[in-house]
Amino acid sequence: MAISKFQIPGNIVMGEGCLIELANLKGSKAMVVTGGNSMKKNGFLATAVNMLKDGGFEVEVFDGVEANPSVKTCLEGKEAMLKFEPDWIVAIGGGSALDAAKAMWIFYEHPELTFEDIITPGSTPPLRNKAKLCCIPSTSGTASEVTAFSVITDTENHIKYPLVSEYMVPDVAIVDPVIPAKMPKHITANTGMDVLAHATEALVSSAASDLTDALALQAIDLVFEYLPIAYNEPDNMEAREKMHNASTIAGMAFTSASLGLVHSLAHKIGGEFGITHGLANAVLLPYIVQFNRKATDKIDMLEEIMGFEDYPTAVKELNRQLDIELALKDVEGFNLEDEAKFKEVLDRMSENAYNDPCTLTNPRESSPEIVKMIFEHAYYGKDIED
Repeated sequence: MAISKFQIPGNIVMGEGCLIELANLKGSKAMVVTGGNSMKKNGFLATAVNMLKDGGFEVEVFDGVEANPSVKTCLEGKEAMLKFEPDWIVAIGGGSALDAAKAMWIFYEHPELTFEDIITPGSTPPLRNKAKLCCIPSTSGTASEVTAFSVITDTENHIKYPLVSEYMVPDVAIVDPVIPAKMPKHITANTGMDVLAHATEALVSSAASDLTDALALQAIDLVFEYLPIAYNEPDNMEAREKMHNASTIAGMAFTSASLGLVHSLAHKIGGEFGITHGLANAVLLPYIVQFNRKATDKIDMLEEIMGFEDYPTAVKELNRQLDIELALKDVEGFNLEDEAKFKEVLDRMSENAYNDPCTLTNPRESSPEIVKMIFEHAYYGKDIED
């Protein structure tokens, strides 16, 4: 039997109002990393900054992290940190802000490194020589607050790279359901389906274990029960808390079990077209489950436990409930309806997806040609039967 590791943050704090945990951090300087305007608009950024200041911290804010954080932004954050010299990095916002903070942290601790130096999984040197990391997610989806992953975009080459390092697992995760309660409906849907993709891929991963299976199954159960409620009743705090917990639980599963082709393909089509990560995962998931089930008995097990007649069909039905399209060509806002453009980049996108680190733990063997076939089925909304 293969030896595996199971790693989670040193401290996960959860429950309504638990943002107050910031007051218990011990240090002198905190760099707060965040995204666009939502954390400012809803008052969470100011609350976090004030709590840190009340705890004796000198605080500086790095904001403006993009929806798909770029190498350029991460290097700008590195320079800001080298100048300020924080001993805590506090990331608050969506997965983009959390992922960017992780990359900035690496470059702050090791300023001699280039982005190319850390692309290979496990190539990041040890961290915590200068600072620790606290992550506060505003969406119930990416689970970056508990994972060894960070997804950064090379905008020049239109490629998203999943950085992987055990050293990037945050020291503290603050999982407060009050924060995602402000999410717009479409973000609730997309990030919620990201949770389902994380849990499903962790379950069938070639690196799965009894520990990760238990977490993945619980996350899947929570998503099917509570995501439609959170989507239709945004002020339902029970549903918000359950989905926020589901996200963290799924993250605990996949940071140890890793992922698969859903994320490999989502990373690359996101890099080419800019489609948001959770939305890409939602559309791709049922087709890749259809492809993978010939190589694993985990889908049969899941269907028996959950009472699904057919899991891919159940995922599609959940997408319908969340107003998510079932074919990539029908997704609006990212130029995916341009079939000629899709065909133009398809070979390159398929090759890059096959070479994505997440492909390594997919339960069924693939190739660039097989990845291309999957992309085509998901683009046109055609079931995979082979």
